Amino acid sequence: MAPPPTDAPPTPAPVSAPLPVPPYPQTRTVDVVEDHFGTKVADPYRWLENDVRGDAEVRSWVEAENGATNRFLAELPGREHLKQQMTALYDYERFGIPERKGSRYFYTRNDGLQNQSVLYVRDAVNGPARLLIDPNGWSKDGATALAEWQPSEDGSHLLYAIQDGGTDWRTLKVLDTASGQLLPDEIKWVKFSGLSWTKDGKAFVYSRFPEPAAGATFQSLNRDQQVYLHRLGTPQSADVKLYATPDRPELNHQAQVSKDGRWLVVTSSSGTDDRYEVVLLDMARPGARPRVIVPGFTDNFTYVGNRGTQFYFVTNKGAPKLKVVTMDVAAANPVSRDLIGQQEATLDSASLVGDALVASYLKDAKTEVRVHGLDGRLRRTIALPGIGSASGFDGDLGNSETFFAFTSFNRPTTIYRYDVGSGQATAWATPKLNFNPDAYTVEQKFYASKDGTKVPMFIVRKKGSTGPAPTLLYGYGGFNVPLPPSYSPTRLAWLEAGGTFALANIRGGGEYGKAWHDAGRLANKQNVFDDFIAAGEYLKANGYTGPNQLAIEGGSNGGLLIGAVVNQRPDLFAAAHPAVGVMDMLRFDRFTAGRYWVDDYGYPGKQADFPRLLGYSPYHNIKGGKPYPAVLVTTADTDDRVVPGHSFKYIARLQSTAGTGDKPHLIRIETRAGHGSGKPTSKIIEETSDVYAFLGYYTGLKL
Repeated sequence: MAPPPTDAPPTPAPVSAPLPVPPYPQTRTVDVVEDHFGTKVADPYRWLENDVRGDAEVRSWVEAENGATNRFLAELPGREHLKQQMTALYDYERFGIPERKGSRYFYTRNDGLQNQSVLYVRDAVNGPARLLIDPNGWSKDGATALAEWQPSEDGSHLLYAIQDGGTDWRTLKVLDTASGQLLPDEIKWVKFSGLSWTKDGKAFVYSRFPEPAAGATFQSLNRDQQVYLHRLGTPQSADVKLYATPDRPELNHQAQVSKDGRWLVVTSSSGTDDRYEVVLLDMARPGARPRVIVPGFTDNFTYVGNRGTQFYFVTNKGAPKLKVVTMDVAAANPVSRDLIGQQEATLDSASLVGDALVASYLKDAKTEVRVHGLDGRLRRTIALPGIGSASGFDGDLGNSETFFAFTSFNRPTTIYRYDVGSGQATAWATPKLNFNPDAYTVEQKFYASKDGTKVPMFIVRKKGSTGPAPTLLYGYGGFNVPLPPSYSPTRLAWLEAGGTFALANIRGGGEYGKAWHDAGRLANKQNVFDDFIAAGEYLKANGYTGPNQLAIEGGSNGGLLIGAVVNQRPDLFAAAHPAVGVMDMLRFDRFTAGRYWVDDYGYPGKQADFPRLLGYSPYHNIKGGKPYPAVLVTTADTDDRVVPGHSFKYIARLQSTAGTGDKPHLIRIETRAGHGSGKPTSKIIEETSDVYAFLGYYTGLKL
């Protein structure tokens, strides 16, 4: 049980006797210099790109770096206390949003400290629970996870994906819901795929890539994704290829069977941008040819559902903040027509439930949910418990029941059952808290970036806090991804220790639609860094944090953010945590999913993009002559989204660059873990207690 929070303002603990920085392992350099459009660029740590699983020298380097880091972390005060605190805060029952199929309800549950959540089924909405899948026995270290899952339309079978060691690769299996028995069906080489059953429940549709070459499973580029139909009881070799584009192997294909079973909707993309082509297959006509209904890869057309030939889409065509349109696919040349026009808030998602359309909006990064009739007219706005984010609202036409989850920075997820007809919401699963959420305040501020743009930021701290406190600032800023409020037990441990948490909704994200995204990518990427730097300056100027109390954190594209701003403004931050970051902007497109990211970053091989990428690439812009903050990089050996070579090369160069100050620059490399999804609870607690003890030590957090 976590100790009760107090309302007293925190008293920062001074760092009186700095821990000595451990000697860094010697890292071999290689003489690699490449000419990029007349510019010579050295890459002395190129060999660290090699796969740690297959290269003995890289593996030895990893062991040496982990050894140095572990020796330093072991000396940090408060590390064990943080671990105990996080363990206590994680120890509460939590549920996933139920999925109703037939008369059955499928959902996940974690009793608190289970490494992986467990899948249950009920035969009635409030009936007794029956365990279907417990992945906690799948591996000794808890790192094999239940990933995506989908029941058949009548609920008689469950299709599920297994994720091992954090990789993006999936293996699909099927079980019988009534008996819990596993069927012999097994599908491999699935990645970035939806899972969708045919209406009769005798087959399902999935997307896969070709089997990688030997030794290239975790590094080779993902190309030539194809859509297949698998019939139960047959081997994968007998699966029917439904859709592929061999002339355009760079395309990805997400396939979904319509709930009436009539149509297969294939949404194709070439990168991370929401610019799609939509193809329709009539499943009532065997051998029917694919038909393009949304051509061009120019706009977002996200399939919501259909009533017969009347299709509903969310689109940004002519609507940067998105809208809902309808389209009659029976027409020879289908044309979209507005149903719910663009609003002041940004449309995040929509779903068809009962006789209504539920539209979820982001209003200054907070959720607002509205119920419309199928004629587009507004019926009501759903009352939510406060400032936070709501998700879910899936369902079926003709059935008014749906479920949604609500969470905020100081509110763990509660699951609600909602009736779109009556407007009645009832709590279906409420967590029993081991802390007092009312002891914390959540406020939203707007600050000016370098160019005057107003940027929103959430600030969370103990009620009654008035003076400067050790502050953890988080950001992402990319790929049209919004960061709404959410609960984190590990962040609450930071707050419990008297710290402040801030989340900046910087440009590049999806908080305000296409314009906000466009303002933080490609030629505008520097705006992302300027926004984050301005957030740090605002926190200091307005007394939220002191001169040496600001720590920063971000993961993936957010790891790139942290690496870039540390290079640009090392004086502003006391400590930094770049996690699984994209650190080499000249070679990101050569590995696994990296080729998709050119939509946000540009092409390293194009002369127009190269100078900009080189100009902010974290790996290439480390410079001596100015003290750097304390830096703890984290990555994992099985990360096949952002390969760990990014982080390896970055820390090797930072450690070897003279004149970067006397604070430590270390890397923590997890084994049998990937980019983040599927990570067991025990590994999350171990890693985050290390990271926050490190950040807390260099910001004066009282532990």
